Amino acid sequence: MKPSLLLLAFSAPALAQSITTDKPMVHDPVMAKSGDTYYMMSTGHGLQMAESKDLKTWRVWRKTPLLTVIPAWTHDSVPGFRDHVWAPDIIRWHGRWWMAYSCSTFGKNTSAIGLVSTDRLRPLSDDGRNLIEWRDEGPIICSRGGRDNWNAIDPNFIIGEDGMPWLTFGSFWDGIQLVRLDSTMRIDRSFRQRTIARRKTEGRANPVEAPFIFRHGGWFYLFVSWDYCCRGMESTYKVVVGRSRTVAGPYLDREGRDMALGGGTLVIEGDKKTYEAAGHSAAYRFGDDDIFICHGYSITDNGASVLVKKMMDWTEDGWPVLR
Repeated sequence: MKPSLLLLAFSAPALAQSITTDKPMVHDPVMAKSGDTYYMMSTGHGLQMAESKDLKTWRVWRKTPLLTVIPAWTHDSVPGFRDHVWAPDIIRWHGRWWMAYSCSTFGKNTSAIGLVSTDRLRPLSDDGRNLIEWRDEGPIICSRGGRDNWNAIDPNFIIGEDGMPWLTFGSFWDGIQLVRLDSTMRIDRSFRQRTIARRKTEGRANPVEAPFIFRHGGWFYLFVSWDYCCRGMESTYKVVVGRSRTVAGPYLDREGRDMALGGGTLVIEGDKKTYEAAGHSAAYRFGDDDIFICHGYSITDNGASVLVKKMMDWTEDGWPVLR
């Protein structure tokens, strides 16, 4: 399927509003920094967007979606999908910003990971207009129920030790997948797609999703979420991690267990005081700080999904610790 030349940014209605808060309600957050502004993208109708100068106070785009036009190919590829876009990721590569996003419906693995690009990230205008001009780059990868035993959602970009972009993704089914991309962000077929993380559970599905790979100190760290999201106070999400010297894996936890065989070292879970559960994480180095983010199901807000942001330190033997 060839990408369209359609531009995905138009002026939003002047009635668009934003709110400023230090506790934004988000789901599946990721971040990027351009100039002196931090941008946070997350699941929502056309994707949700927020901006900050200090990573503390956020201006949330309430009525202006990040993608004001959803490409027609998404509806052809994923029956039942409309405009509720899930779990984006964004990276700067070869002078452009590239953003992947998920098109799917609950409980099915007929899904697609779409791609858009732009030369510049821009804050929402004072009168509520979205000034980012996204170019539709078509799908990166699609899965189909009955054909594939994996699910094309929850994308994450990482630059490998070879200097090339890679994409990890996946949810339930056969777990977390990894592919290599070329310089145009298309799949490099010389690398065979592989599963790099699964759950070993008794009589249940394979509840692992939301991969994010972070490079630190000569290691690639694979964060994934275990168990169940999206159930408010009934959610059981948690984040575990493993690491590898190469982006292609294998990823082993602190006890030496392969994540492809069910391994994973706990990073964060619900503390039952502030958050019932926490998951779908991302990690960044901003300046001299390593930052870990995810969403948590707030107990004081009756299970609403809110931003969790923590500093990330490292043990002497190189494992992440949150504070």
